[in-house]
Amino acid sequence: MSAAGSALLEVHELRKSYGGVHAVDGVSFEAGRGRITGLIGPNGAGKSTVLGMVAGAIEPSGGSILFNGEEVAGWPSYKVARLGVGRTFQQSGDFSRMTVMENLLTARPGQRGDSLWGALLGKRYWRAEEDSLIARATDLVRRFDMMPMANELGGSLSGGQRRLLEIMRALMSEPEFLLLDEPMAGVNPALGERIGDYLLELRDDGLSMMLVEHEMSIVEKLCDPVIVMAQGQVLSQGTMNQIRADQKVLDAYLNG
Repeated sequence: MSAAGSALLEVHELRKSYGGVHAVDGVSFEAGRGRITGLIGPNGAGKSTVLGMVAGAIEPSGGSILFNGEEVAGWPSYKVARLGVGRTFQQSGDFSRMTVMENLLTARPGQRGDSLWGALLGKRYWRAEEDSLIARATDLVRRFDMMPMANELGGSLSGGQRRLLEIMRALMSEPEFLLLDEPMAGVNPALGERIGDYLLELRDDGLSMMLVEHEMSIVEKLCDPVIVMAQGQVLSQGTMNQIRADQKVLDAYLNG
């Protein structure tokens, strides 16, 4: 096992092309353990495509993705998830006709009671697992200050509350590494601050994360290091102070 702070994710010369369009063109970076690594850049820079390839939702055209030292480039998303990679999406994927608790309980794949065989074996076979999942879901709802909404339908939640539910759903599988794709999109500033505080608590508890975000104040608060992409390539890496002083980054945002 690598020491705390060392690379958990290593990406080397990652590429994705669609016909003659190079959406990601030779991207290389590392994401350390116990850190929130920021991934920023103008619209169309390739950030979400990189996240999709790391998560296994998009097959790379070339390059390497090492997670905990294991090559996972081209693996399907379910297999990457089993290694300990969780993900949220730009568009919330909750079930609007299920309650908050029901959304969380369905987020854990491979439950014993989900199969016909498990159902036939009855409660004695799957009850202990279900109790454990209920305890996990209750802990998350309490931690994210959502207890008053626990029995509310997902479709009745505000945009910010649905973002919280999306994060909680990803945490139900107890990932080692969490990919966050614009978690503050459509969230009011006050709730955005709260979400940021929750993410810092998760980091302090040992969860490693990679965050794609356009709100620079959030990136500065949460992320170290920060990776800047433009036109499918890595433009700069470092702290926010170093990024701000990089003329290439300024030019990319001004021209992007």
